Amino acid sequence: MDEDALEYHGTDPPGKIEISTTKPTNTQRDLSLAYSPGVAAPCREIDADAGEAYRYTTKGNLVGVVSNGSAVLGLGDIGAQASKPVMEGKGVLFKRFADIDVFDIELDLDDTGAFVEAVAAMEPTFGGINLEDIAAPACFEIEERLRERLSIPVFHDDQHGTAIITGAALLNAVEISGKDLADLEVAFAGAGAAAVATAKFYVSLGVRRENITMVDIDGILTTERAEAGDLNEYNRQFASDVPEGGVAEAMDGADAFVGLSTGDIVSQEMVRSMADDPIIFAMANPDPEIDYESAKTARDDTVIMATGRSDYPNQVNNVLGFPFLFRGALDVRATEINEAMKVAAAHALAELAKQDVPDSVVKAYGDQPLQFGPDYIIPKPLDTRVLFEVAPAVARAAIESGAARVERDVDEYVERLEARLGKSREMMRVVLNKATSDPRRIALAEGTDETIVRAAAQMVDRGVAEPVLIGDEDEIRRTVADLALEFDPDVVDPESGDYGNYVDHLYERRRRNGVTRREAETMIHDDTNYFGSVMVDRGDADAMLTGLTNHYPSALRPPLQVIGTADDADYAAGVYMLTFKNRVVFVADATVNQSPDADVLEEVTRHTAELARRFDVDPRAALLSYSDFGSVDNDGTRKPREAAQRLRDDPDVDFPVDGEMQADTAVVEEMLTGTYEFSDLEKPANVLVFPNLEAGNIGYKLLQRLGGAEAIGPMLVGMDEPVHVLQRGDEVTDIVNLAAVATVDAQGNES
Repeated sequence: MDEDALEYHGTDPPGKIEISTTKPTNTQRDLSLAYSPGVAAPCREIDADAGEAYRYTTKGNLVGVVSNGSAVLGLGDIGAQASKPVMEGKGVLFKRFADIDVFDIELDLDDTGAFVEAVAAMEPTFGGINLEDIAAPACFEIEERLRERLSIPVFHDDQHGTAIITGAALLNAVEISGKDLADLEVAFAGAGAAAVATAKFYVSLGVRRENITMVDIDGILTTERAEAGDLNEYNRQFASDVPEGGVAEAMDGADAFVGLSTGDIVSQEMVRSMADDPIIFAMANPDPEIDYESAKTARDDTVIMATGRSDYPNQVNNVLGFPFLFRGALDVRATEINEAMKVAAAHALAELAKQDVPDSVVKAYGDQPLQFGPDYIIPKPLDTRVLFEVAPAVARAAIESGAARVERDVDEYVERLEARLGKSREMMRVVLNKATSDPRRIALAEGTDETIVRAAAQMVDRGVAEPVLIGDEDEIRRTVADLALEFDPDVVDPESGDYGNYVDHLYERRRRNGVTRREAETMIHDDTNYFGSVMVDRGDADAMLTGLTNHYPSALRPPLQVIGTADDADYAAGVYMLTFKNRVVFVADATVNQSPDADVLEEVTRHTAELARRFDVDPRAALLSYSDFGSVDNDGTRKPREAAQRLRDDPDVDFPVDGEMQADTAVVEEMLTGTYEFSDLEKPANVLVFPNLEAGNIGYKLLQRLGGAEAIGPMLVGMDEPVHVLQRGDEVTDIVNLAAVATVDAQGNES
């Protein structure tokens, strides 16, 4: 591990972070705007109003991570210079989880006053200060003095981060064990910065101060020790009027144990001495106060256990807190991170742990079951939903408590946060908002599949659709119960109902294609794809999703046979929306038409442009080839050329389109406006129509894997009613997204 870590940090460029520009710097004009003389304009604006720094500089998204290296986790007092890799790492976490930029500042200062003065002098640079790895008790005084002097948030993560994350865990552990915060007896091992801050935070959550017993290396913090001057001004507030003793005496009869000390100081006998269904947070690293297996097997009742380790359930990881606290605080220009904001963060984390966990998170943690209960009381750090739950909760608390300098509409704020995590989230938000305004009835042909059931629950919870699960009703309801989903599914069971009218409908549709009535009856009762297709064709559902457990062609065949294409369409096509950091493109056809002629290409272009508009994107279409505007003339290049010409000649086509052209010509503005200035495309294309299925499928996968694009789809266009065919392996989020697209399709069909 040491060798791997040294190679990781030492590979060129050394370290883990760098500065990148966010504005163009390609021309002399760019440079004159970035520096002299253009930079004078924002300087004058800020001179007139200091608040304009948030508008014209990075201040509003910049945090200083400041340390003197006097208490680095697991390493101790290693000094400022040696602590730099840790502070850079903190910057990585800020950026990775909350898109916050960081300057790491390592100060070679042991004097508390000098440290405070140095940090205070940097206030104009930063939107917030994260104090890190500073020894107690100096860390308490440093934070207090800086909070008093600065008008930006100052947050010592070693104190409050652990407090907030374990606070969230405690809220859920108490609920699971049937205990009451006000009656909870809590024993603390450790009396340093983290322990004192955590104990104070538990009081904010509802634990009574007199029910907390704290132990340091010399034993229980008693009133006798406090009177003798044996305790500092920070931990003496938790001195108890009890007899002397150690960890064993403090744990005897306690409901909860919080370890913020050193490893292997708690025995199984101590665990057995605790109250029923004890809560144990053993967070010493790398070795907890008692190891996970020993604590869990010490007794027969339920032991709710958390550690600081990632190889056991319920890891207490501060990355669940500080990025999102600062995100919420920065976005309302908060003057501080106060107690109300910290409490809001803990409650948001606790509530998130009760929600269904995304497949991507489950996969990231080895496909282990993640469901609210004793082994899952806090979310996982890689759960992207933490940003959308905690940051808005913190921002709201800042506004309500008076710490915010600007107010935000919470719903709009969530959308801004989603945009920070990628263009795909921003684009999907457009469709999700449209879907929730008028949700439609969506038939889910694979209703017994667990992933489909979970997706249906989320559709209901988010209000994007009214899902109808098709399949064995008993099996579906068992799955809902097993997953502890709080929704009453709308189930249609082909085996238990009288669906003779469905048989008649299918027979009418397919009798001239060799289907007998007996075969139609079998298809309705045995093949949910045919059942769902008839359901949509009859108007009993507005749209249909299928394909999660079937090959794409076999899933597509029933809706094509029953529902068919729209009146103005002869062909269906599969479209992917590919999102990059600052660009979105729609790629067609990637799933349906193997060797399209000019007619197919023309129609696919029209339908893909219509789809782009559902995402509020003004389409600019390019029909792709290996030829640029006639540079190669053969049967293959003539097809996209002819299709493009037809579209340009049609007065009803109200979007720019051109072709045939090579892919780089279509997407590089300099080539379009320079080499091919005659093109009807004045800007790069965002609708890319490939010449055949092979090229389309290869193209979108290369863009996704090598170009870093996020793919949404495939979305089926050209159908008479909305139908979308999922891919095997699609996750719940993918299914919910396509359900939203189907809902918007259905809304459009009625407009």
